[in-house]
Order: sequence, then structure tokens, then C-alpha cells
Amino acid sequence: MVVEDRVAAVTGGAGYIGAAITSWLSDAGFQVAVLDREGDFAVDLADEGSVRAASRRILEKFGRCDVLVHAGVAFDRITLSEIDVTAWRKVMAVNVEAPIWLCQELTPAMAQRHWGRVVFIVSDTVWNPPPVPDMLPYITSKGALIGASRSLARSLGASGITVNCVAPGLTPPPDSNAISPEWIDDVRRQQALSRSLIPADVAGVVAFLASDAAQAMTGQVLCPDGGLVLR
Repeated sequence: MVVEDRVAAVTGGAGYIGAAITSWLSDAGFQVAVLDREGDFAVDLADEGSVRAASRRILEKFGRCDVLVHAGVAFDRITLSEIDVTAWRKVMAVNVEAPIWLCQELTPAMAQRHWGRVVFIVSDTVWNPPPVPDMLPYITSKGALIGASRSLARSLGASGITVNCVAPGLTPPPDSNAISPEWIDDVRRQQALSRSLIPADVAGVVAFLASDAAQAMTGQVLCPDGGLVLR
């Protein structure tokens, strides 16, 4: 099979990092289906029915799915005192539940060909939480997704499907007002590589994990974070 025959589905593929992943996979020869509110396959990742319907539209259009990248994210910043069940469940629905529903829908098509790649975008904040009070839901969800990936790596391996995570470091958007310049500078000083991270840093790792070269990689977490977290 040549890579041009393969289909990659990318949630959040119209976003800052997701768009870079989409571009890298497209340049590598994949047909890329973007699952996003503004993507080719419109989806509400917080809604199970919407996630399943979008997955089925991909299979109807392409007849297959070879690579799943979950880059979509809910990054609601809420302090412990402010958290309520609605806000908590929204973050968990997008960040943890949606990739499970996607795997249920899309990995059978991978298993039929005994070749598949699943990549979850997580975060290095699981190991190095920043000194802010309002990232508890986000960090908790990313830790849960790492656990899910390891369980899936075991259960899907016999079908020729690898499951890995990519944990970026702080990758500040050029127009973001949510991250202070002081925070960005502080993280950069802590990194082994003293430069700000860019979306291509993540996309290159994802493209590797989606390739034949990564056939022995599963159940792993790769951290393109400039050497902030040394694991």
C-alpha cells in the first residue's frame, strides 16, 4: 500500500496546531478529513451523536480510515472553586470521551487492513503543571487520555493498530491574549532549547507516528516541548 491510498482523520484540524498537522499529513500524501466546527466534516466534539455521525460520514466518503489524530481540545480555564458539573463534563466530553467514540467508529476499518495509527494530542502539563489555579479540568483530562491510550495500545495491537500520544509544550498563538508574555518567557527559560515552540514541532512528530517508520511505536508519549520535561 502506498501512502496516497491512506486516509487520515484529524479532529481540531482547522485550529492552530491542528491545521499544521493537517498540512504535514497532506504533504506526506494522506487524504485528510478535517473534523472541526469549521472543517470538512462539521462536528461538535462535546456531543457523542455528532462525533459518531461525522466518523460515519468519513467512512461513507472514503471507504476507510487509516489514521486518527485527536487534536481537538476544550481548554476551559476554571478554578477549583468555580468548577461545576456542566463545565467539568464538557472538558471531559471533548478531551476524553470524543476520542473513545472516534476509536469505536474508525478503528474497525483499520483492523480490516491490519494497519492503523491513532495519535492523541495531550500536554506536558501532566508532568509539569504551570503555577496557575485554573487548569485543573484540562490537565486532568489529558492525564486520563494518556491512560486511555495505553489501554488501547494493548487491546488494538493485535489488529496492527498503534496508539500513541504527543505531548507538546507551551506553543503560544501569535494573537493570544490568554497567555502572558511573562509566562511564555519563563517556560522558554526552563526549556533545554531556548526558543518558543511552533505548531510544526508537533506536526512533525505526528507525521512520524502516522508513518510506516513508527511501526514499532505504541503506548508511548513523545514530548516535543523543547526539553522542558525530560522523561
